[in-house]
Amino acid sequence: MDPFEALQRAAQPLGDAIRLTSGPTLAIQDPAAVRQRVGALVESAVFGKEPERSLARWLIREVATASGAVPASIQDLYLARGRGETRDSFTVPAMNLRALPYHAARAVFRAARKTGAKAMIFELARSEMGYTDQRPAEYAACILGASVAEGYQGPVFIQGDHFQISAKKYASKPAEEVKAVRDLIQEALAAGFYNIDIDTSTLVDLSKATIPEQQAVNSGLCAEFTTYVRSLEPKGVTVSVGGEIGEVGGHNSTEPELRAFMDGYKAALAALDPKAAGLSKISIQTGTSHGGVVLPDGTIAKVKVDFETLSQLSKVAKQYGMGGAVQHGASTLPEEAFSKFSEAGALEVHLATNFQNMMYDRLPPELLQEVYAFLTKNHSDERKEGQTDEQFHYNARKRALGPFKKQFWTLPAATLKTIESAWEQQFDLLFERLAIGGTQAEVDRFVRPVAVKVPLSEYLRQAGVDEDVKDLAD
Repeated sequence: MDPFEALQRAAQPLGDAIRLTSGPTLAIQDPAAVRQRVGALVESAVFGKEPERSLARWLIREVATASGAVPASIQDLYLARGRGETRDSFTVPAMNLRALPYHAARAVFRAARKTGAKAMIFELARSEMGYTDQRPAEYAACILGASVAEGYQGPVFIQGDHFQISAKKYASKPAEEVKAVRDLIQEALAAGFYNIDIDTSTLVDLSKATIPEQQAVNSGLCAEFTTYVRSLEPKGVTVSVGGEIGEVGGHNSTEPELRAFMDGYKAALAALDPKAAGLSKISIQTGTSHGGVVLPDGTIAKVKVDFETLSQLSKVAKQYGMGGAVQHGASTLPEEAFSKFSEAGALEVHLATNFQNMMYDRLPPELLQEVYAFLTKNHSDERKEGQTDEQFHYNARKRALGPFKKQFWTLPAATLKTIESAWEQQFDLLFERLAIGGTQAEVDRFVRPVAVKVPLSEYLRQAGVDEDVKDLAD
């Protein structure tokens, strides 16, 4: 089939709401109809066969851009925050929408519209891509499709979360592991991920005598990845790059660790490329853990966050020109805790597991039992000695998101509506407590999204390969 004919065929869900011409170029004829019909195109982008699936992803990006929803970097907002040119009183939520990302993102955009919130990030970690069965281009299509469906206009911040080095793989084959992360960076940038969190904190060596020595590999390799990102940036885009100094779940980060990392990073970056832009933020550890800590009865243990450290290290980060410090693993904290992030001046907080939990809590009982039977059959090797069924199911059920993706997307309309409603209420609460209402003003002032024209051929390239990432963080 002729490529343009194949593109026209893939665009059939949009009908006469758009106009395609050779080149190819896309123009919107009927914005209201596009908003109503884009969901069918998203479904094709997720479940379609090739080449229709990749063609649908390209079409969604073109439609989103033409509608005014443009993949963008949050870099300039964060640097302005570091210079004291924005409020310190809001914390940007970075949301890993692992389950039903299109539906969840629609709930995000609805919640944001109520309060004029634009400082929000949609992210996907390297580890999540495997068990959710979605690569960057698919995730971006879901987020951008949701922006179109909800009539959102403005920059859409899509982020690669925990683009992390596996310490185990690096120890045996460092060059191969570095290449795997470089390949992922390239794939993500092509999909519109203009925010990348580099996580080489897995290589911090606490056996070394001094803190600078402990952070040396972390800071040096992070600088190398930064220059690689800069070499691939589209014209006019400065990707927001984040670093990390402490593995989530370990000991709380300290000011000497942050200074040692940044001093080493700046020296390494200057040696590699003196003109390269550096980091916009730094992730630290202050007491949480990914997914929360599960008690034997399946409930989540209360976790204490060191907000004083978070506040202090955010201030230190600004001394290095960054916007502040980032908190990981916070979605299962008590609701009242979220106000403390903005009060502490935290720049960004990462949220994931609770959104997944909210979906599972509302699944039909028979489907939930099917999920648990699947986990018992296929993932019992992950069950730790002494774990109760509740603990095992809670920790392992993220593994079902990919295998059951179609069943989740095709839940009864009433069930999907219930899940989306619960998510929207949660986003309402989070956005209020993180104080991002009204951030449209700051975003519009400092962020100038660039409409990057991505060749159709880029979307037709072979997608990323599967990889074993069980030892990486979400």
